[in-house]
Amino acid sequence: MEPWRTAIANSDETNIWIRGYDIASLMRKATFADLVFVLHQSRLPTPKERALLDAILVAVADHGAGAPSCAAARLAASGNRESVSAAVAAGVLAIGNEHGGAGADCMAMIAAGVERAQREKISIADAAKRAVDAALAANQRVPGLGHRVHTKDPRVDVLFAMARDAGLAGDGIAFTRALEDALHARGKSIPINVDGALAAVLHELGFAPAAGKFIFIIGRVAGLTAEIAEEHAREQPMRIRIPVAYDGVPPRPLE
Repeated sequence: MEPWRTAIANSDETNIWIRGYDIASLMRKATFADLVFVLHQSRLPTPKERALLDAILVAVADHGAGAPSCAAARLAASGNRESVSAAVAAGVLAIGNEHGGAGADCMAMIAAGVERAQREKISIADAAKRAVDAALAANQRVPGLGHRVHTKDPRVDVLFAMARDAGLAGDGIAFTRALEDALHARGKSIPINVDGALAAVLHELGFAPAAGKFIFIIGRVAGLTAEIAEEHAREQPMRIRIPVAYDGVPPRPLE
């Protein structure tokens, strides 16, 4: 049987290496954001890159118990007090394109739009307008924009300002801003959300589109663990009862 192949981690009787870096050295000198960067890009980030990735992980950690991932984790924790891993998994499984996972689709749109602008020698704004036009014509949402709570997501300007101050704001952020502008020109005031912001910044940092979902999951797991711990510490088992209004057929005889 052929062995599995990996370029991520290796070990022997006394050592562990992550992307070739000794684990003991990483433990002493690296941050968790450094490690995430190393795992996905096989190199250590610069201090400015580290700060941006750290900010993203902080930004997505939690958004209240009512957020789908947090609610799912707490519901599982309420009914299954023995397995915190099951509750964490329930929260992660609630992450998808409508909650927390739109960053991957947004990154793919950014990458395609920037490439199109370069290939067709058009402006970033024109490329974004064409992407918006195509999405609306297909009756699809533009990923990374819109929020059910915020009319202005407070995390967006922080991430973009940090990228600008670090000298790392480029076509990814410009394209995402242009998506927002193109929608506004169509009479749709739909603000960039944290998925769009992290997508733009991760694009600037050289991550592949799938990282838009991976990085959200990495950050959100920290919040899920706190939600689960609070559910166990403060609430009784099976305390979550979701109000349900039945609107089916009334009771009837079995003929």
